[in-house]
Parts: sequence; structure tokens; C-alpha cells
Amino acid sequence: MQFFGEEAMEKKEAPSTLKGIMTTPVITTDIDSSVQEAARIMTEKRIGSIVVTKKGRHVGIVTERDILQRVVAKGLDASKVKIEMIMSQPLVTVDEKMTILQAIRTMEKSKVRRLLVIRNNKLVGIATQRDLLRALMFHVLISFRPLL
Repeated sequence: MQFFGEEAMEKKEAPSTLKGIMTTPVITTDIDSSVQEAARIMTEKRIGSIVVTKKGRHVGIVTERDILQRVVAKGLDASKVKIEMIMSQPLVTVDEKMTILQAIRTMEKSKVRRLLVIRNNKLVGIATQRDLLRALMFHVLISFRPLL
């Protein structure tokens, strides 16, 4: 499994900020979309969450877990439930220059699993717990490489 490519391994440098690990582009859906439409997009894009926008501004996020707990488990019709009714808010946004350790602390403090990454007040990426764990694993691998 490759984490951050051959060049990072050769340089023996692991990404230290969110800019180096965030996922781009961020997939979004409009606030008026149905849960079914959002789930279809998430399935097509193979992603676990989707950012909800209103007039081009990010206002919430919906995860697979939200859909399961707030729609499927309650037996609701996903084609009739608006995404606005199940989205989580407020969003936790951070600068792309934030370090991985700061991001982990922010997630823990905010009790979230995803951070929206901002550059010049524009949404440019998303960083998940998995992304941060992968980055930490890469740091460990790089640090032990001289011993191997």
C-alpha cells in the first residue's frame, strides 16, 4: 500500500500539514437535494461523506452513518427526506497549513471525524481520521527506515 508516493519515500519526508494529506476535490451537494441523491453521489464517488452547500457556501456535512441512523434505521423514504434534515453542523474548518498533530487535537476536541480544509477562505479539501492515521503511520515508517 502506498501512502504518499515514491518521491516522499525517497526524500524520507512525510507530509506534516493538512495540505499534504487532504482529499481534493471536495464533493458537495445542494441543501435541497434528497438523501437518496446524496447517497447516489457518495456511492458513485466512493466517499463516506458529502459536504452540503447553500448558494455556494458550505453549511453542513452528511456521512454514511448519518444516513443509516437518521433515515434507514427509522424506515424513512430517502427520496423524500431532504439532506438538510439530517446534515451535521456547524462544520469544523481549519487552515491547510495546520499540522497533523494539531488536526488530531482539533478532531478530538471538537468530537468530529472530518475537517474541512480552507485556503484563503475557500474550501479546498477534506481531511479524515483515516487520512491522519495514514500520515502518522508514514511518519513512523520513515523514522524506522534507517533501521531496516
